[in-house]
Amino acid sequence: MAPKLRFAPSPTGRLHIGNIRTAVLNYLLVLKTQGTFILRLDDTDRERSTEEFAEGIRKDLAWLGFSWQREERQSDRMARYAEVAEALKAKGRLYPCYETEDELDRKRKRQLARGMPPLYDRAGLKLTEEDRAKLEAEGRKPHWRFRLDNTDGRSLEPLPTIVSWNDLIRGDQTVDIGSLSDPVLIREDGTPLYTFTSVIDDIDFAITHIVRGEDHVTNSGVQISIFEALGAEPPAFAHHSLLIGSDGHALSKRLGTLSIETFRNDGLEPMAILSHAALVGTSDAIEPHAELAELAALFDFSKISTAPGRFDLEELKALNAKLLHKTPYEKVADRLAAWGITGGAAFWEAVRGNITVLSDAKEWWSVVAGEITPVIENAALTSKAADLLPPEPWDAGTWSALTGKVSSEAGLKGRALFHPLRLALTGREAGPELKALLPLIGRMRAEARLRGTRG
Repeated sequence: MAPKLRFAPSPTGRLHIGNIRTAVLNYLLVLKTQGTFILRLDDTDRERSTEEFAEGIRKDLAWLGFSWQREERQSDRMARYAEVAEALKAKGRLYPCYETEDELDRKRKRQLARGMPPLYDRAGLKLTEEDRAKLEAEGRKPHWRFRLDNTDGRSLEPLPTIVSWNDLIRGDQTVDIGSLSDPVLIREDGTPLYTFTSVIDDIDFAITHIVRGEDHVTNSGVQISIFEALGAEPPAFAHHSLLIGSDGHALSKRLGTLSIETFRNDGLEPMAILSHAALVGTSDAIEPHAELAELAALFDFSKISTAPGRFDLEELKALNAKLLHKTPYEKVADRLAAWGITGGAAFWEAVRGNITVLSDAKEWWSVVAGEITPVIENAALTSKAADLLPPEPWDAGTWSALTGKVSSEAGLKGRALFHPLRLALTGREAGPELKALLPLIGRMRAEARLRGTRG
């Protein structure tokens, strides 16, 4: 059976580089195995989930080049979650609890003060029907906990109970569910929590692999228990490390500045972002790749390190520049044309080595085809060069021929020759090779600039 994977963001904000690292690892496995990719919007948080954010997620993914065969929303599946909850209640695996958050907090503090682990004491399991009726008559509504299978059957006291799996990235993993509280799966308002809904979705959608961050490792131990309680085989798990910044600190507090929307607005290329997200924290060098298929060919779980991946925004920008430097004209022709850049392949090949983001090409087009104020450093030299300009048509050999004549007559070489000419012709200290720019500038503009007039 071909693998089936899902990317499950919550529409409570925009996608950021951490999200996309998870998404791209899922997607590359799908591409490599010709599997199925599902977009699942985990939108059970009614207060923070919005359609605007949901549409933003779709927009970001599409811009990056993702496609998905199926989209699901958890908010559309509440009846299904309720159905499964009733089945677990009937088995005695889901039980009602009536403590308020304040009461639970006080319990935890008392346990800690006694040197005990702050585990839920399963008081809800000790309530009689009469107790529950009395609490509900007081206006209390229950939250529902999943009873972990971590006792000897003679008491409610949890015992060491190991849940294990072979993680595709981290190797053999164990979680002692005897050291965990029975997890809340349904809130007092009836809203199911991610731990519960995700398992039901993964069963119903026949998910074969779950690729997600290492912050879910303990959660996976609990979810495996829920899979088993529902009579389902858990998918294969792969928990990748989380990203840290170039300073070694977590990115979590700064993710707003690292959103895909911000990257797009800053002019970064989708494949630069994807290349970085796919290769950071792996044994492969972080190099720009032009197609997702190239990254898919490199993908292997064994290459992914368990050490944190180091994300550096400056490295991403440098990667973006490297990608553009080797991008053929055909890939950018439409975008350049939309900006009114009509220099064709000759212009692109002349300037691509000097840009960091594609919009930098607009500045160089203004140098080539617009009016600039020339900088005259050596008026005698630039005037001589204007006198020696050959007739058009010009080609890549024109610059060499011109500077050869100017050097011979002016007796100058090196920087003393080339720097004044560059300043006059482009108004810039540095830039693309003038042998490529000069034919694009043309004789009329070149002569005006060399003589110190706008052109």
